[in-house]
Amino acid sequence: MPYVLLSCAIASEIAATSAMKYSEGFTRLAPSLVTVCGYLFAFYMLSLTLKSMSVGTAYAIWSGAGTAVIAVIGMLFMGETMTAAKFAGIALIIGGVVLVNMGGATR
Repeated sequence: MPYVLLSCAIASEIAATSAMKYSEGFTRLAPSLVTVCGYLFAFYMLSLTLKSMSVGTAYAIWSGAGTAVIAVIGMLFMGETMTAAKFAGIALIIGGVVLVNMGGATR
């Protein structure tokens, strides 16, 4: 169950961050509301996850997955370019999350 809650937190954070791009500095109401509500829901889901998962593991997965997916979304849908540095950065993020999880963190 904690991974389902964590997946909801990640999806909500990704939606909120994507909406933030379209809020134009919080001057557009609908994307601004999606951003605020999305982050509130993401943090709530993350807090529920922390009841049964270590904070280091949960946060590594949450932040790493969110960062990597947002970088890919930016390249695919927001006109950002793929560079070798960005590709390496995403690979390092994924590798870092794997290493944190292999560290055997317990509650």
